[in-house]
Amino acid sequence: MKRTARRDLTRRIGSLVLAAAVVWVVFATAGGATLGGALSALAGGEGLPVALLRLQLGDSRQPEGWDAATGLVISQSPLLLGSRQEVLSLQSQDDTDGQEEALPQQPIRETPEEPEGELGDLTFADNGVTARTLVPTTTEGYVISGLAYVNNYSNNALTAEDLSGPFDAALGAEGPQVLIVHTHGSEAYTMPPGQEYQATSEYRTTDTDYNVVRVGDEIAAVLALYGISVVHDRSMYDYPQYNGAYDRSLASIESYLEKYPTISFVLDIHRDAISDSEGNPYKVISQEPEGTAAQLTLVMGSDGSGLAHESWKENVKLAAAVQNTILAEHPTLMRPITLRNSRYNQHCTTGSLLVEVGAAGNSLDEALLAARLFAKGFAETLGARMEG
Repeated sequence: MKRTARRDLTRRIGSLVLAAAVVWVVFATAGGATLGGALSALAGGEGLPVALLRLQLGDSRQPEGWDAATGLVISQSPLLLGSRQEVLSLQSQDDTDGQEEALPQQPIRETPEEPEGELGDLTFADNGVTARTLVPTTTEGYVISGLAYVNNYSNNALTAEDLSGPFDAALGAEGPQVLIVHTHGSEAYTMPPGQEYQATSEYRTTDTDYNVVRVGDEIAAVLALYGISVVHDRSMYDYPQYNGAYDRSLASIESYLEKYPTISFVLDIHRDAISDSEGNPYKVISQEPEGTAAQLTLVMGSDGSGLAHESWKENVKLAAAVQNTILAEHPTLMRPITLRNSRYNQHCTTGSLLVEVGAAGNSLDEALLAARLFAKGFAETLGARMEG
């Protein structure tokens, strides 16, 4: 009699566990349109604990950080708690390699491969923002190769030897050789009084005379002076919706690489946003003979998020070479390289760089001068020489 009761109890417990598992699986895979998508949702390439957390939270990504409900879920599950740091790293990325449903593709606006016209004059009018020049004051915590300093925030090991030697990408056959894109094209700057733009949100505008698309124009024009053929995609993949921007720009990058097999280099042009401990924005500058330039930062990706990016070290090696070239002539123009777990679509080529030109507090003229100096250093790193 007791054995029968125990068997009944065991069966009941087993049934409850099975029912709970079925309910959870149904909930977790509800977003999958196909069986493959559902299975992928359960055991995606990011690691089971991370996948479980993403699914339990409905794959919610909140740029401002975890909310109370998220923290409660993590704290109550040892399995999820074990991957807290990995998930926090994924959560902190600005929708990099995001999984959101993509919006309909905006029409691609492509400039001529050989930009025409001369570079305009810059006035460097004061925009009233506090200026700082950020340079390393110690070697501690950096991976260093020559003048190039790298902040390694990824889960991967990186040595000075990884940064030295020839890089893989090179200028090749006739045809477009560099693609310039803007995953966050609406990013803009702080204009001097009387030069304001129509903002779409804080420090953002769709007016391409004032946002980072204008900075891309400047880079393309300088590269053309060095005989480097450029395709400049002037689309804004962060507007009208910010989430999913990297997915949308990735689709275009892949389309361009298929259309122009001669492209070896992809430059994704952004700007940073920096503030002090009290939340006040400031600009980062380098005093150059030509005027006040915004400081530049190269943000490099890796496979630390679990997404495929086998040749990430080649991209970092290119970044170090560009940094060494530029700093040899402009010692304060570049802040240290940043290496992160996200891949930032840099898996598409071994010549991919994410270039942050200044910060939100910089003026557009400061960013344009930085763009000219970056393009010159980038071209010279590739062995190009100015024509004429």
